[in-house]
Amino acid sequence: MRLSIALAVLVVSLMAIGATGLTATDQDDVRGAFLTSRPKEKSEAPPAKPTRRRPRPAASPTPRRTDNTPAPTPTPLKSPSPGTVDPTKVNTARLGLGLTLFMRDSNGLAVRIDPSHVFTKGDRVRVLLETNSDGYLYIFNTTDDGPAVMLYPDPQLDEAGNYLQAHVPFEIPSSMNDQERLRWLVFDEHAGNERLYFVFTREPLAGVPIEDELISTCKDANPPCPWQPSAEVWAQVRKQMNEPVQVDKAKKYDRPQTESEHQATTRGLGLSKSDPEPSLVMMVASSNKSTLVTSLDLIHK
Repeated sequence: MRLSIALAVLVVSLMAIGATGLTATDQDDVRGAFLTSRPKEKSEAPPAKPTRRRPRPAASPTPRRTDNTPAPTPTPLKSPSPGTVDPTKVNTARLGLGLTLFMRDSNGLAVRIDPSHVFTKGDRVRVLLETNSDGYLYIFNTTDDGPAVMLYPDPQLDEAGNYLQAHVPFEIPSSMNDQERLRWLVFDEHAGNERLYFVFTREPLAGVPIEDELISTCKDANPPCPWQPSAEVWAQVRKQMNEPVQVDKAKKYDRPQTESEHQATTRGLGLSKSDPEPSLVMMVASSNKSTLVTSLDLIHK
């Protein structure tokens, strides 16, 4: 069985916490550190058209001089003296990823479910993701420890972009799909052993195409996408799995998705401190780390 996040019927298996690279830690430390950057109140000014494309820096025009005064000499950047604090690294947040698993109930509502819940054929789930920093999200999948394929970014979703803003939720698949059957990941009758790898990084991964490059690569690919990372790229991802990741898992579930969460997801609004917390919070152990890699096991029995 192979997973796909394309606009087609999506089939997944049992979701449970992957043990690789994860360490238990104080609950308040991880959850509190993740939530501290949420604003007190939700913004009511979403972007005109939410986009997952990387931001383009605006060009700063050079002011025209009207006299013969020499231009000021730029002040060179200096390294901090030993024992002093580098101001560029003050308050750098540890990278964190929040995950909430929703299951469709008999009334069609999205209700929080424990990721270790044993699912059966016909169950439908959706994943809601939230980051605590701006950055790039990649999702890879392996089947029975076979070759990896990239599920996200996808050339058919978000213009192949994967840039996320801090605390602006992102769901897979989208609840805004035109067809009800495409709004959920559906459990089928086939057994399999899947693993999802989540890679969240401050800068795009080298050697991994996104946006126009991914669209072009998949257009010319034979066989077509999903895109498969090279052995070198995948080795780097697996190497990052050895870095410690601290995890906090919620103890209570069954709460339906709130209207505020739904609006934030569909309108590109940031979640606020009053919104529900993620069911699962994963954070790197150090603010010096620029990449977070963790996994979820997908087992269907």
